[in-house]
Amino acid sequence: MTESDALAQVANLPGVPDAVDDARTAVDRLLGHRILRRRSAEVSTEAALRGARASAALEGSPVTLEELRGMESPADPVVHGALRVSAELGTLTETWRKAPRQVLARLHVLAAADAVDGAELGRPRTSDQPVHDALDLGEPPSPAEAARRLELLSNLLTAPTQAPALVVAAIVHGELLSLRPFGWGDGIVARAAERLTLVARGLDPKSLVAPEVGHAAHADAYADALRSYISGTPAGVSTWIRHCANAIADAARDSQAICEAFQRG
Repeated sequence: MTESDALAQVANLPGVPDAVDDARTAVDRLLGHRILRRRSAEVSTEAALRGARASAALEGSPVTLEELRGMESPADPVVHGALRVSAELGTLTETWRKAPRQVLARLHVLAAADAVDGAELGRPRTSDQPVHDALDLGEPPSPAEAARRLELLSNLLTAPTQAPALVVAAIVHGELLSLRPFGWGDGIVARAAERLTLVARGLDPKSLVAPEVGHAAHADAYADALRSYISGTPAGVSTWIRHCANAIADAARDSQAICEAFQRG
């Protein structure tokens, strides 16, 4: 990626505009649901819980919604981390717009507090730290290369772009899982950053859609699409963005079902 409007160039890859339009249609349909006039906060809370469950499952810790609802303090550090991240996400939107590196550090502190040494929380990995690879993505870039690309990503996020929110969110997610900048909890951080981007850039301003739900519903395709993104080819990047668009559309339909359940009482 160059520092010209690379994100807008990516948005024009074959198949991407149509996939983005389809996802936006699904989100807009959700946003028009009448129950949201009174109960949008409840829908957002339920979507957040479902998102945490899905993100934990993708990180290798499957748990049911019923189990999650009954947990006061989960013993599994992955589940606990996913819940902490989901609970605090709404407070990070403004900072994400201006200082994404600061937010990524905070997300890692939340995700990994029960799993890594305190001195490593929120800090980029070093060469002697192991890298947890829940999705079998293969060897990550070196710490130096990961730091360089993380800086480039941060610059892209704070620069003007004509790219749709969904495309930016997909690139954020794909880059973070390609780089695995922290070594543990990177999947939880990456999926949270995708969701934050959708909120901060106006596609889902009330945080009603949990893309993690869509990714988890197609977990094998998720990992395959990430590998395509990591290949760095235009076709691979397009495959990944189209996967993210489909996941967001699925998640919007899931939140639509939450609305319907609330309406039925």
